[in-house]
Amino acid sequence: MSGPLRLAVVGCGDVANYTAGFARLNGGIRLAACCDRDELTAGRFARRHGIRRAYDDYAAMLAEGGFEAVYLAVPHDLHLPMAREALRRGLAVLLEKPLAATLAEGLELAGLAAAPGACLAVNYQYRYDAACYALAQAVREGALGQVRYARCNIPWRRESGYFTRSAGWHALLARSGGGTLLTQGSHFLDVLLWACASPPARAQGLVRRVVFKEAEVEDLALGTLELESGALLQVCSSMVASPEQAATIEVYCERGTALYRAGLRPKLEFRGARPHRKAPPVRGVHALARSLEAFRRWAQGGPPHLAPAGEALVTLAAVDALYRAAASGGWENVTADFTGAGRIEAQEHTWQKTPSV
Repeated sequence: MSGPLRLAVVGCGDVANYTAGFARLNGGIRLAACCDRDELTAGRFARRHGIRRAYDDYAAMLAEGGFEAVYLAVPHDLHLPMAREALRRGLAVLLEKPLAATLAEGLELAGLAAAPGACLAVNYQYRYDAACYALAQAVREGALGQVRYARCNIPWRRESGYFTRSAGWHALLARSGGGTLLTQGSHFLDVLLWACASPPARAQGLVRRVVFKEAEVEDLALGTLELESGALLQVCSSMVASPEQAATIEVYCERGTALYRAGLRPKLEFRGARPHRKAPPVRGVHALARSLEAFRRWAQGGPPHLAPAGEALVTLAAVDALYRAAASGGWENVTADFTGAGRIEAQEHTWQKTPSV
Protein backbone atom coordinates (compact mmCIF):
# COMPACT_ATOMS: atom_id res chain seq x y z
CA MET A 1 0.00 0.00 0.00
CA SER A 2 1.44 3.36 -1.01
CA GLY A 3 0.86 6.63 0.81
CA PRO A 4 0.09 7.20 4.46
CA LEU A 5 -2.21 4.91 6.41
CA ARG A 6 -5.55 6.67 6.88
CA LEU A 7 -6.59 6.07 10.49
CA ALA A 8 -9.91 6.70 12.25
CA VAL A 9 -9.86 7.22 16.03
CA VAL A 10 -12.83 5.90 18.02
CA GLY A 11 -13.22 7.02 21.62
CA CYS A 12 -11.80 10.51 22.12
CA GLY A 13 -10.66 10.32 25.74
CA ASP A 14 -7.28 10.79 27.41
CA VAL A 15 -5.40 7.83 25.93
CA ALA A 16 -6.69 8.63 22.44
CA ASN A 17 -5.21 12.12 22.72
CA TYR A 18 -1.78 10.64 23.39
CA THR A 19 -2.13 8.21 20.48
CA ALA A 20 -3.37 10.91 18.12
CA GLY A 21 -0.47 13.14 19.15
CA PHE A 22 2.05 10.46 18.22
CA ALA A 23 0.13 9.67 15.02
CA ARG A 24 0.52 13.31 13.94
CA LEU A 25 4.28 12.99 14.37
CA ASN A 26 4.33 9.90 12.14
CA GLY A 27 4.66 10.79 8.48
CA GLY A 28 3.21 7.42 7.52
CA ILE A 29 -0.14 8.03 9.24
CA ARG A 30 -2.92 10.49 8.49
CA LEU A 31 -5.80 11.00 10.92
CA ALA A 32 -8.84 10.75 8.65
CA ALA A 33 -11.78 10.72 11.08
CA CYS A 34 -12.73 10.51 14.73
CA CYS A 35 -15.78 9.30 16.61
CA ASP A 36 -17.13 9.60 20.14
CA ARG A 37 -20.62 9.04 21.46
CA ASP A 38 -20.49 12.62 22.79
CA GLU A 39 -20.71 14.97 19.81
CA LEU A 40 -18.98 17.83 21.63
CA THR A 41 -16.08 15.60 22.68
CA ALA A 42 -15.66 14.38 19.11
CA GLY A 43 -15.69 17.94 17.81
CA ARG A 44 -13.09 19.16 20.31
CA PHE A 45 -10.87 16.18 19.52
CA ALA A 46 -11.13 16.86 15.79
CA ARG A 47 -10.19 20.51 16.20
CA ARG A 48 -7.29 19.70 18.50
CA HIS A 49 -5.78 17.17 16.09
CA GLY A 50 -6.69 18.73 12.75
CA ILE A 51 -9.21 16.04 11.78
CA ARG A 52 -11.79 17.09 9.19
CA ARG A 53 -14.50 14.52 9.92
CA ALA A 54 -16.01 13.98 13.38
CA TYR A 55 -18.87 11.61 14.21
CA ASP A 56 -20.98 10.57 17.17
CA ASP A 57 -22.15 7.39 15.41
CA TYR A 58 -19.66 4.55 14.76
CA ALA A 59 -21.85 2.84 12.16
CA ALA A 60 -22.21 6.08 10.20
CA MET A 61 -18.46 6.64 10.24
CA LEU A 62 -17.79 3.12 8.98
CA ALA A 63 -20.43 3.48 6.29
CA GLU A 64 -18.86 6.67 4.94
CA GLY A 65 -15.38 5.12 4.99
CA GLY A 66 -12.33 6.90 3.67
CA PHE A 67 -9.79 5.13 5.88
CA GLU A 68 -7.97 1.78 6.02
CA ALA A 69 -7.63 1.34 9.80
CA VAL A 70 -9.35 2.14 13.08
CA TYR A 71 -7.95 2.74 16.54
CA LEU A 72 -10.44 1.74 19.26
CA ALA A 73 -10.06 3.40 22.68
CA VAL A 74 -13.51 2.51 23.98
CA PRO A 75 -14.97 0.72 27.02
CA HIS A 76 -13.91 -2.91 27.15
CA ASP A 77 -17.39 -4.32 26.52
CA LEU A 78 -17.39 -2.55 23.13
CA HIS A 79 -14.14 -4.13 21.93
CA LEU A 80 -15.75 -7.22 20.44
CA PRO A 81 -18.69 -5.63 18.56
CA MET A 82 -16.70 -2.67 17.26
CA ALA A 83 -13.62 -4.65 16.24
CA ARG A 84 -15.78 -7.37 14.70
CA GLU A 85 -17.55 -4.87 12.45
CA ALA A 86 -14.28 -3.21 11.43
CA LEU A 87 -12.69 -6.57 10.58
CA ARG A 88 -15.79 -7.55 8.60
CA ARG A 89 -15.20 -4.48 6.45
CA GLY A 90 -11.56 -5.42 5.88
CA LEU A 91 -10.14 -2.68 8.10
CA ALA A 92 -7.00 -3.06 10.20
CA VAL A 93 -7.68 -2.61 13.93
CA LEU A 94 -5.49 -1.30 16.74
CA LEU A 95 -7.30 -2.03 19.98
CA GLU A 96 -6.51 -0.63 23.41
CA LYS A 97 -5.86 -3.36 25.94
CA PRO A 98 -7.28 -5.71 27.05
CA LEU A 99 -8.38 -7.81 24.11
CA ALA A 100 -11.94 -7.94 25.49
CA ALA A 101 -13.93 -7.63 28.70
CA THR A 102 -14.33 -11.41 29.10
CA LEU A 103 -12.43 -14.48 28.01
CA ALA A 104 -15.38 -15.72 25.93
CA GLU A 105 -15.42 -12.44 24.00
CA GLY A 106 -11.63 -12.58 23.67
CA LEU A 107 -11.79 -16.08 22.19
CA GLU A 108 -14.35 -14.97 19.62
CA LEU A 109 -12.33 -11.92 18.68
CA ALA A 110 -9.08 -13.89 18.43
CA GLY A 111 -10.87 -16.34 16.15
CA LEU A 112 -11.97 -13.54 13.86
CA ALA A 113 -8.46 -12.08 13.88
CA ALA A 114 -6.99 -15.43 12.84
CA ALA A 115 -8.74 -15.27 9.45
CA PRO A 116 -6.43 -14.84 6.43
CA GLY A 117 -5.65 -11.19 5.82
CA ALA A 118 -7.08 -9.98 9.13
CA CYS A 119 -5.02 -7.43 11.04
CA LEU A 120 -5.81 -6.85 14.72
CA ALA A 121 -3.19 -5.65 17.19
CA VAL A 122 -3.69 -4.93 20.88
CA ASN A 123 -1.84 -1.93 22.23
CA TYR A 124 0.28 -3.68 24.86
CA GLN A 125 2.79 -0.93 24.26
CA TYR A 126 5.33 -2.07 26.88
CA ARG A 127 6.43 -4.73 24.39
CA TYR A 128 7.92 -1.74 22.55
CA ASP A 129 9.48 -0.20 25.66
CA ALA A 130 13.20 -0.54 24.94
CA ALA A 131 14.07 -1.95 28.36
CA CYS A 132 11.10 -4.36 28.44
CA TYR A 133 11.94 -5.55 24.94
CA ALA A 134 15.58 -6.18 25.84
CA LEU A 135 14.51 -8.07 28.98
CA ALA A 136 11.99 -10.21 27.12
CA GLN A 137 14.36 -11.13 24.31
CA ALA A 138 17.19 -12.06 26.70
CA VAL A 139 14.86 -14.33 28.69
CA ARG A 140 13.15 -15.83 25.61
CA GLU A 141 16.51 -16.68 24.03
CA GLY A 142 17.75 -18.42 27.18
CA ALA A 143 20.62 -15.99 27.79
CA LEU A 144 19.88 -16.15 31.54
CA GLY A 145 19.11 -19.85 31.60
CA GLN A 146 15.84 -21.46 32.62
CA VAL A 147 13.32 -19.21 34.37
CA ARG A 148 12.86 -20.15 38.03
CA TYR A 149 10.37 -17.47 39.05
CA ALA A 150 9.40 -13.91 38.20
CA ARG A 151 7.27 -11.12 39.55
CA CYS A 152 5.87 -7.74 38.63
CA ASN A 153 4.67 -4.99 40.93
CA ILE A 154 2.48 -2.08 39.82
CA PRO A 155 2.18 0.30 42.82
CA TRP A 156 0.04 2.90 41.07
CA ARG A 157 -2.59 5.29 42.41
CA ARG A 158 -5.94 6.50 41.11
CA GLU A 159 -8.10 9.26 42.58
CA SER A 160 -11.87 9.09 42.98
CA GLY A 161 -12.45 10.83 39.65
CA TYR A 162 -11.15 7.73 37.86
CA PHE A 163 -14.44 6.00 38.67
CA THR A 164 -16.84 8.94 38.65
CA ARG A 165 -16.05 11.17 35.68
CA SER A 166 -16.12 10.48 31.93
CA ALA A 167 -14.59 7.02 32.38
CA GLY A 168 -17.07 5.95 35.06
CA TRP A 169 -17.55 2.68 33.18
CA HIS A 170 -14.30 1.56 34.82
CA ALA A 171 -16.28 0.96 38.04
CA LEU A 172 -18.79 -1.38 36.38
CA LEU A 173 -17.83 -5.04 36.10
CA ALA A 174 -20.06 -5.72 33.12
CA ARG A 175 -18.43 -2.91 31.13
CA SER A 176 -14.80 -3.16 32.25
CA GLY A 177 -14.40 -6.89 32.92
CA GLY A 178 -12.22 -6.14 35.95
CA GLY A 179 -10.26 -3.56 37.87
CA THR A 180 -6.60 -2.85 38.39
CA LEU A 181 -5.38 -6.31 37.39
CA LEU A 182 -7.00 -6.18 33.96
CA THR A 183 -6.72 -2.46 33.32
CA GLN A 184 -3.23 -1.64 34.65
CA GLY A 185 -1.50 -4.82 35.78
CA SER A 186 -2.07 -6.73 32.55
CA HIS A 187 0.47 -4.45 30.82
CA PHE A 188 3.34 -5.87 32.85
CA LEU A 189 1.90 -9.37 33.23
CA ASP A 190 1.81 -9.42 29.43
CA VAL A 191 5.54 -8.65 29.30
CA LEU A 192 6.28 -11.43 31.80
CA LEU A 193 4.25 -14.03 29.91
CA TRP A 194 5.85 -12.97 26.65
CA ALA A 195 9.34 -13.15 28.15
CA CYS A 196 8.86 -16.55 29.78
CA ALA A 197 7.47 -18.07 26.54
CA SER A 198 5.51 -20.79 28.36
CA PRO A 199 1.70 -20.91 28.54
CA PRO A 200 0.06 -20.25 31.91
CA ALA A 201 -1.41 -23.45 33.32
CA ARG A 202 -3.13 -22.52 36.58
CA ALA A 203 -3.61 -19.59 38.92
CA GLN A 204 -4.21 -18.52 42.48
CA GLY A 205 -5.36 -15.01 43.34
CA LEU A 206 -6.79 -12.45 45.74
CA VAL A 207 -8.63 -9.20 44.95
CA ARG A 208 -9.81 -6.44 47.28
CA ARG A 209 -11.69 -3.15 47.25
CA VAL A 210 -9.49 -1.29 49.71
CA VAL A 211 -10.35 2.36 48.99
CA PHE A 212 -13.00 2.45 46.26
CA LYS A 213 -15.72 0.54 48.09
CA GLU A 214 -18.44 1.79 45.75
CA ALA A 215 -16.83 0.27 42.66
CA GLU A 216 -17.76 -3.20 41.44
CA VAL A 217 -14.13 -3.98 40.58
CA GLU A 218 -10.96 -4.36 42.61
CA ASP A 219 -8.42 -1.66 43.39
CA LEU A 220 -5.84 -4.18 44.66
CA ALA A 221 -4.96 -7.61 43.23
CA LEU A 222 -2.36 -10.23 44.10
CA GLY A 223 -1.85 -13.42 42.14
CA THR A 224 0.40 -16.35 41.29
CA LEU A 225 0.57 -18.15 37.96
CA GLU A 226 2.18 -21.51 37.39
CA LEU A 227 3.46 -21.92 33.85
CA GLU A 228 3.66 -25.19 31.95
CA SER A 229 7.44 -24.92 32.30
CA GLY A 230 7.01 -25.08 36.08
CA ALA A 231 8.09 -21.48 36.63
CA LEU A 232 6.02 -19.34 39.00
CA LEU A 233 4.97 -15.77 38.23
CA GLN A 234 3.67 -13.32 40.81
CA VAL A 235 1.76 -10.13 40.08
CA CYS A 236 0.68 -7.31 42.39
CA SER A 237 -1.41 -4.53 40.85
CA SER A 238 -2.71 -1.55 42.78
CA MET A 239 -4.65 1.68 42.42
CA VAL A 240 -4.10 2.57 46.08
CA ALA A 241 -0.33 3.03 46.59
CA SER A 242 0.71 6.26 48.29
CA PRO A 243 2.62 7.80 46.71
CA GLU A 244 2.43 6.19 43.30
CA GLN A 245 5.70 4.49 42.39
CA ALA A 246 7.29 3.00 39.31
CA ALA A 247 6.24 -0.45 38.14
CA THR A 248 8.92 -3.14 38.34
CA ILE A 249 9.60 -6.52 36.76
CA GLU A 250 12.02 -9.12 38.16
CA VAL A 251 12.94 -12.37 36.40
CA TYR A 252 15.10 -14.88 38.29
CA CYS A 253 16.76 -17.54 36.15
CA GLU A 254 19.32 -20.29 36.66
CA ARG A 255 22.30 -18.21 35.49
CA GLY A 256 21.21 -14.63 36.01
CA THR A 257 18.55 -12.11 36.94
CA ALA A 258 16.84 -9.32 35.01
CA LEU A 259 15.52 -6.25 36.84
CA TYR A 260 13.33 -3.63 35.15
CA ARG A 261 12.01 -0.34 36.51
CA ALA A 262 9.54 1.81 34.58
CA GLY A 263 9.59 5.60 34.44
CA LEU A 264 10.37 8.48 32.12
CA ARG A 265 13.70 6.77 31.52
CA PRO A 266 13.06 3.04 32.09
CA LYS A 267 15.97 1.10 33.56
CA LEU A 268 17.12 -2.47 32.99
CA GLU A 269 19.82 -4.27 34.93
CA PHE A 270 21.19 -7.77 34.39
CA ARG A 271 22.93 -9.52 37.25
CA GLY A 272 25.02 -12.65 36.78
CA ALA A 273 24.81 -13.19 33.04
CA ARG A 274 25.47 -10.26 30.69
CA PRO A 275 23.30 -10.81 27.61
CA HIS A 276 23.38 -8.60 24.53
CA ARG A 277 20.61 -6.00 24.73
CA LYS A 278 18.40 -6.10 21.67
CA ALA A 279 16.57 -2.98 20.48
CA PRO A 280 12.89 -2.92 19.48
CA PRO A 281 12.27 -3.63 15.79
CA VAL A 282 10.92 -0.11 15.15
CA ARG A 283 12.17 3.30 16.20
CA GLY A 284 10.29 6.02 18.03
CA VAL A 285 10.53 8.52 20.85
CA HIS A 286 8.22 6.49 23.12
CA ALA A 287 6.89 2.94 23.43
CA LEU A 288 3.44 4.10 22.30
CA ALA A 289 4.96 5.74 19.22
CA ARG A 290 6.78 2.49 18.37
CA SER A 291 3.63 0.41 18.87
CA LEU A 292 1.73 2.74 16.57
CA GLU A 293 4.44 2.60 13.89
CA ALA A 294 4.55 -1.20 14.12
CA PHE A 295 0.78 -1.29 13.60
CA ARG A 296 1.11 1.00 10.56
CA ARG A 297 3.70 -1.30 9.03
CA TRP A 298 1.57 -4.41 9.62
CA ALA A 299 -1.56 -2.73 8.24
CA GLN A 300 0.38 -1.86 5.10
CA GLY A 301 1.72 -5.37 4.53
CA GLY A 302 4.80 -5.41 6.77
CA PRO A 303 5.78 -7.66 9.70
CA PRO A 304 3.10 -8.36 12.33
CA HIS A 305 2.77 -6.25 15.44
CA LEU A 306 4.36 -7.76 18.57
CA ALA A 307 0.94 -8.07 20.25
CA PRO A 308 -1.53 -9.61 17.80
CA ALA A 309 -4.85 -10.87 19.13
CA GLY A 310 -3.48 -14.33 19.86
CA GLU A 311 -0.80 -12.96 22.18
CA ALA A 312 -3.29 -10.74 23.99
CA LEU A 313 -5.56 -13.76 24.41
CA VAL A 314 -2.86 -15.48 26.48
CA THR A 315 -2.74 -12.52 28.86
CA LEU A 316 -6.54 -12.30 29.06
CA ALA A 317 -6.78 -16.03 29.83
CA ALA A 318 -4.26 -15.66 32.66
CA VAL A 319 -6.19 -12.72 34.14
CA ASP A 320 -9.45 -14.67 33.82
CA ALA A 321 -7.95 -17.58 35.77
CA LEU A 322 -6.65 -15.22 38.47
CA TYR A 323 -10.11 -13.71 38.89
CA ARG A 324 -11.76 -17.14 39.08
CA ALA A 325 -9.18 -18.25 41.65
CA ALA A 326 -9.88 -15.15 43.75
CA ALA A 327 -13.58 -16.06 43.71
CA SER A 328 -13.09 -19.76 44.53
CA GLY A 329 -10.25 -19.40 47.02
CA GLY A 330 -8.22 -22.17 45.36
CA TRP A 331 -6.16 -22.95 42.28
CA GLU A 332 -7.96 -22.56 38.96
CA ASN A 333 -6.88 -23.91 35.58
CA VAL A 334 -6.30 -21.61 32.63
CA THR A 335 -9.07 -22.76 30.31
CA ALA A 336 -8.23 -21.27 26.91
CA ASP A 337 -6.79 -23.42 24.13
CA PHE A 338 -4.07 -21.40 22.42
CA THR A 339 -3.64 -23.72 19.42
CA GLY A 340 -6.55 -22.34 17.36
CA ALA A 341 -7.51 -18.70 17.35
CA GLY A 342 -4.75 -17.92 19.82
CA ARG A 343 -1.87 -19.30 17.79
CA ILE A 344 1.08 -16.94 17.74
CA GLU A 345 2.35 -16.17 14.27
CA ALA A 346 4.23 -12.94 14.96
CA GLN A 347 6.87 -14.37 17.30
CA GLU A 348 9.59 -16.97 17.13
CA HIS A 349 7.76 -19.06 19.74
CA THR A 350 4.34 -20.66 19.22
CA TRP A 351 2.17 -21.40 22.23
CA GLN A 352 1.29 -25.06 22.58
CA LYS A 353 -1.99 -26.49 23.81
CA THR A 354 -2.45 -26.22 27.57
CA PRO A 355 -3.03 -29.70 29.08
CA SER A 356 -5.26 -30.30 32.10
CA VAL A 357 -3.59 -29.65 35.42
